[in-house]
Amino acid sequence: MYINDTHIIYYAVVAILGLFVGMFVDWMNSRLPEYKKVFTKEIKEYFIKFKPNYILMLITSATYVALLYNYGIKNTFIANLDLIKFMILTPMLLSAFVIDYKLQIIPNRLNLTMFEVGLVIAFLYGLSDVAITINMVLGMLVGAGIFLAITLIGGLVYGKEAMGFGDVKLMGALGIYFGLSNIIVITLLSFLIGAILSIVLLATKIKKMDEYIPFGPFIVLGTFISIFVPFQVIKSILMQIFTLGLYKG
Repeated sequence: MYINDTHIIYYAVVAILGLFVGMFVDWMNSRLPEYKKVFTKEIKEYFIKFKPNYILMLITSATYVALLYNYGIKNTFIANLDLIKFMILTPMLLSAFVIDYKLQIIPNRLNLTMFEVGLVIAFLYGLSDVAITINMVLGMLVGAGIFLAITLIGGLVYGKEAMGFGDVKLMGALGIYFGLSNIIVITLLSFLIGAILSIVLLATKIKKMDEYIPFGPFIVLGTFISIFVPFQVIKSILMQIFTLGLYKG
């Protein structure tokens, strides 16, 4: 039996893999904020005494299945790089979301790992097309540059950081994965999502006006939208929103 030209067995495999990766994400979330190593002997004891975080496990598993459905399995390694890179990126994105939401930080180790893996993937893409690698490097520079500019300008105008440097590093790392055009889209999406959800949080009194609202979760949500929704569709919607319906495409 096939679903979207991919055998159902592959879906079962990635669904089970996603459950285990979700367990690993929960482990990362307990270690990274305290600057502890992730790959240690203690991980064995953790999994033996593991108290399931079912929500995180199911989200990871569902995301893996959705990635397989969206990108499928191709005939060559290079052709499968999109699927591979997003399956690697997913647990790091989920970890960034949870940690930043709970603690208002995105650990340097997490951003650095994301960056290092991204460089390897950029190199692999370059083996078939150097232009793709150049685009990924530009995405890194623009992604980090936009958020760095906002942070610095906010510091000058308001006397405090308008954006955490963890967000700057996160956007720089994501720029490698998504390239120039998509990182700009993710930037716009994250601000749009941030504005909407911030209004909801304030209106429902979950957050107060003087409370800090972490921006990392908005970046993560914008990133997942960019992963699953075609670029042209997102571009068209954003243009409609920001031009108040004047954009005709």
